Amino acid sequence: MFVVPKPLRLLAALLIVGTTSANEPIKLYMPDAPPLTLHHYVGGHGMVGDVVLTALARIGKLTHIVAEPWPRAQIRVAKGKDMLIIPLSRTPERENIYTWIAPIMELERAFFSLDEPVTSFAQARQRYRRVGVGMGTAQVGILQREGFSNEQIVQLKLGENPAHLLSLGRIDAWFTGIPEALYIWEASAYREQNLRQSPSLASTGLYLACSRDCDAQLVEQLRNAINQLEHEGVSLLLRQAYLPLQPDP
Repeated sequence: MFVVPKPLRLLAALLIVGTTSANEPIKLYMPDAPPLTLHHYVGGHGMVGDVVLTALARIGKLTHIVAEPWPRAQIRVAKGKDMLIIPLSRTPERENIYTWIAPIMELERAFFSLDEPVTSFAQARQRYRRVGVGMGTAQVGILQREGFSNEQIVQLKLGENPAHLLSLGRIDAWFTGIPEALYIWEASAYREQNLRQSPSLASTGLYLACSRDCDAQLVEQLRNAINQLEHEGVSLLLRQAYLPLQPDP
């Protein structure tokens, strides 16, 4: 699928000033991770996806969105050339294997459960036997650094429904980005249950990144385009369109 941002949001469409390039489309690796990135949604491509695709259009680039399992996508981009990837958390383990183009947003993370919420990693480590996290996500490393055992960390593959697993008691809690949890829960069959959220316990910047071997001109053009979108307030408006309702504390 070759994609240029569609006029799904009038504001974004009016502010796209680039023209489509006849050059080879740039590969953009992104998972279907609502509401951050979306593949098949009538309203757009998500909080991070809309910003990045708008920036690419502004510099006149066609984009080929590539959907692969998230761990494989990260390896392929890191070892490739001029490949883009979103939404990638800038963590110590990843720092030297990618070219970091620009931050798109800050992602706050919390524990979600159906019982009284925890208030710290130490409390969660003691209370929860099984914590669901997305496979290959920064959440895995965060929990490992906080002393959670491999037995406590349940890595969920793309397509496994954490809301369903939480409702059935197959995981005790779900540790993920706050927008993702609220978006998925609201769209699930279990939304009538009282989802409880801990305070935000970790935060990392979500970046547009490129292969370590990445064209310097492309990096500079995209960095400038994303900075312009942020300065103009366009990025904020695009992200806010996906913000879900907040649960009870």
